[in-house]
Amino acid sequence: MKKILLMSVVALSAVLGSCDSYLDINQDPNSPAEGNIETNMLMPAIEMNVAASYGNFLRIAGGFHSEQYAHLNGTENYIDYSQFNMSATRSSSTYTQFTQKALQNTKTVLEKSLAAEDWGTYLAATTLRAFVYQALVDCYGEVPYTEALEPNNLAPKYDDGQTVYEGVIAELNTALEHASASNPVVTNFLYPSATAGQWIQFANALKLKLLMRMANVKDVQSEVAPLIAEDNFPTSDVSYAGCWSNESGHMNPFYSEEFSTAWGSSQINIAANVAIIGTMQVLDAEGNVAYLDPRLPKFFEKNGEGKYIGGVSGSNYPKTSFSVTKWCRPVASFDMPVYLITISEIEFFKAEYYARYGSAADAAAHYAKAIEASFATAGVEGAAEYVARYPYDAGNYQKSIGVAKWVALSGVNTFEAWCEMRRLDYPAFGTIKGSDMYKIGDDSSFDTSKYVPGTLYTPVQVFGQVGDNKILERYPYAESSSARNPNTPAFPGYTSPVFWGK
Repeated sequence: MKKILLMSVVALSAVLGSCDSYLDINQDPNSPAEGNIETNMLMPAIEMNVAASYGNFLRIAGGFHSEQYAHLNGTENYIDYSQFNMSATRSSSTYTQFTQKALQNTKTVLEKSLAAEDWGTYLAATTLRAFVYQALVDCYGEVPYTEALEPNNLAPKYDDGQTVYEGVIAELNTALEHASASNPVVTNFLYPSATAGQWIQFANALKLKLLMRMANVKDVQSEVAPLIAEDNFPTSDVSYAGCWSNESGHMNPFYSEEFSTAWGSSQINIAANVAIIGTMQVLDAEGNVAYLDPRLPKFFEKNGEGKYIGGVSGSNYPKTSFSVTKWCRPVASFDMPVYLITISEIEFFKAEYYARYGSAADAAAHYAKAIEASFATAGVEGAAEYVARYPYDAGNYQKSIGVAKWVALSGVNTFEAWCEMRRLDYPAFGTIKGSDMYKIGDDSSFDTSKYVPGTLYTPVQVFGQVGDNKILERYPYAESSSARNPNTPAFPGYTSPVFWGK
């Protein structure tokens, strides 16, 4: 994978005008003395490290692990992801970027803003810190937390995921207690020129996600109920948008990685998966389109023949057998947002809350609002028809919410799709396997008509330590940490769920 390198904090100016001055990958000067670093220099650097890791590596890997992406023929860049595999080496640079850049710099911002009683900035930094730790736990299960980021401790213990989740929720609570909507916030990309009001809403949404993600292992009703009653959540999707430009080093990270030739690569790696295409485009017995989800054209392009065709996980096909124009690719642009949390996700979590602790009517109402918000993000109409076709099922809320959320996230945030399908257990595996749809080397065997909408399938070639009818549940501990930390625990296995998936 091509690397996206972000500049060091010294290159940051003190005034936020546009992303351009913050995203120049060709700048890498020496760091200044810590005492000379200001919070308005660090925050944009933290944010761009988060955007580069979360919006690129985790989007790509999550897309394959959730069967929303399939591999294209002719390259092997992500064939391991397509086979439900992840090595300790592959995720290592992202782990380092999260910990040594985003979290380490966030620690400095927190120290400085606390000393200055700059509560708006303190909340913003706390929210980003909690967001990063959430992503790390969701990948690895256990990560250093209580002893992390201390310069004199080179072997911090790994904390279990629930300890980390509850720890960052406590941090968010403390920051929220001190912050007021009118507090100023240091220079940042997410809410430039805004006070802390929107950061408070983002922090509340993140708390809701963290709490509901623990709902399988902890009764979270007493903590979630006040959040929902207050209803002080974002009024629009939380994303890094409007800060990318069509220049090398300034583009959306995913687009720059996979669609731009500015890095000197013309490889085409990612196609839509038959699972997501076959769910959003339902065919009748004669192979005619019976229903086309209006979001599909916003999430994936048509192929070279003007059709929606998805590839099968676990193979990159013979290099000469299939033209790359056979497959649909994700819709992408240099200025596409990096979504952190959407209104649709918030509404899905509310629907699940009412399904667990409230009334089926409220759950159904928020389920419908989640669909409406997803359609609004895509910029299309048709939510009412979708809800009528796929109504909320009080008898199996995990399935109705799980499948609908998986679809909604397929064009927005594939990493969160992978997380939620591990937790809700939907989509579930169907009766067919990838090998029933394609046999490697046999062009004539490619037949996806057997696919059942809203289901997963075992890849054509699946990683042996995952096996049939199972998904990758976690990543092995990153080599950049485990190689030098003797306190790294024994890896529990690729199919061992992280704490919230048990």
